[in-house]
Amino acid sequence: MTTDKQQQKVSLIGSEDSKSPKPQIVKTNPNGYTTPVQAESQFDKKERGKALRQIIAAFIVNIGPMNTGLIFGFSAVVIPQLQAASSSIPIDENQSSWVASLSSLSTPIGCILGGWLSDKIGRKKTLILTEIPLILGWGAISMASRIEMIYIGRLLCGLGSGIVGAPARVYTSEVTQPHLRGMLTALSSVALSFGVLMQYTLGAFLDWKMLSAVSCLVPVIAMFGMCLLPESPNYLISHQKPEKAKQSLAKLRGSSYNLQKEINQLQEFANKINAKKQVSAKETIEALLAPSCLKPFMILVVYFMLYQFSGVNTITFYAVEIFQDSGAEMDKYTATIILGALRFLFTIVGCVALRRCGRRPLSFISGVGCAITMLGLGIYLYYKQLWEKEGIAPMYTWVPVACIFIFIITCTLGFLVVPWIMIGELYPMKVRGIVGGMTTCAAHTFVFMVVKTYPLLTHAVERHGAFIIYGLISILATIFFYFYLPETKGKTLQEIEDYFSGRISTLKTVKPEKVTNNLQNNINNNQIVLIMESEKLLNEKQ
Repeated sequence: MTTDKQQQKVSLIGSEDSKSPKPQIVKTNPNGYTTPVQAESQFDKKERGKALRQIIAAFIVNIGPMNTGLIFGFSAVVIPQLQAASSSIPIDENQSSWVASLSSLSTPIGCILGGWLSDKIGRKKTLILTEIPLILGWGAISMASRIEMIYIGRLLCGLGSGIVGAPARVYTSEVTQPHLRGMLTALSSVALSFGVLMQYTLGAFLDWKMLSAVSCLVPVIAMFGMCLLPESPNYLISHQKPEKAKQSLAKLRGSSYNLQKEINQLQEFANKINAKKQVSAKETIEALLAPSCLKPFMILVVYFMLYQFSGVNTITFYAVEIFQDSGAEMDKYTATIILGALRFLFTIVGCVALRRCGRRPLSFISGVGCAITMLGLGIYLYYKQLWEKEGIAPMYTWVPVACIFIFIITCTLGFLVVPWIMIGELYPMKVRGIVGGMTTCAAHTFVFMVVKTYPLLTHAVERHGAFIIYGLISILATIFFYFYLPETKGKTLQEIEDYFSGRISTLKTVKPEKVTNNLQNNINNNQIVLIMESEKLLNEKQ
């Protein structure tokens, strides 16, 4: 009898003949009995909801961030039309810089409003309301008869772009399950790049008024799409609406899914969050001034500043003009469309590479790649200027096109992905929302600065000098990454916070194989010890 019971305990823990060879963590209760727990994701395949419903919801909600790409790409194709002699609203270089940059001036205000509205009235309502300034903005531009109307339209579009960013990412993460979340939360960056590509492509064939009217359709579609989606179950639970949360989950997961289990998990998580929110203003200020907050804040602010002044949004906002002035033989609009396609493609590649390569390697690729290509473009433009003075036809006209294409590839792999991901990784939980908003505002402020100052910079040091400066800043960025940027791949949020607070001295990456082997060895050792303890207790009972 003892043998049967012992065999029963061993089979509970797992054996080589078991159908499920997955590693197990073994727990012992006060009576000496063992309980196996699978060391895997909390969502077993049988417990997963309908993936298609979650994917559709994520695609609909990320139509909103696509507007940001439309706004970014708009000035590149429209400024040359407005500067043409036949333009109904002729503009000079200073006015063109305002057309390009004004949207980035109002975006930080939208970022602040978006976070506040999302918590106040809900993710769904915020994502519906954010389309209103976008519709009004594109409408104002499409009907503009004076430059001031274009300015107002760009400001409204920038405001809507700022509002939509955070709620879209939050909604996507809250309505998707862990096995889909990583892929679907990256849709925001992909949608932005697709918006840039769409605007470059349409702008090659449409005049700026028709382009604005077509752009106006995107927020209209996004608004109607959001009306079909349920509110985030996390938001409903946090506002004491469990029945509505269950209805929302049923739409997102399917009626056969174990809704109550996830509702209980969401309720437990909401209770923890609400408990953490009960802190005084003094505690919040102390948390903001703590090294665990200040150090990552400075790192990310400098990261955003250096990457913006590497020239990425100068290229994005003035693409057609830059291709035209580079002397390239390729049609400027064709080159711009290819540029947008490369950005879109390598945004997807960057999101995949981020999981495999880590933050530092991708940042180094961007820093080195941007430095080489911007310096190469600047040097070529310098010699092009000399050739023109001497009456010599430009040579090697493929060089500037190659430099710009390689620049956007390397820049997209790291700069356009890494710092945005790290906003959610580096900051302590207690102040993550506040400091994340501050960082986002700083990032968009740098966008405004670099886009607005580009024409001024070309007057001060000429066009070739501007790109050489961008290349030198990229070198500084690479040096900064080497000394100050931590590698957070595979690290828990607690480990990252401990590193910045000084509780641990390094964030060294341990090889996955070593971690797996150590975990399996520990599990096996614990199983042996626990089996022996169980046998001993059973013998004593006998």
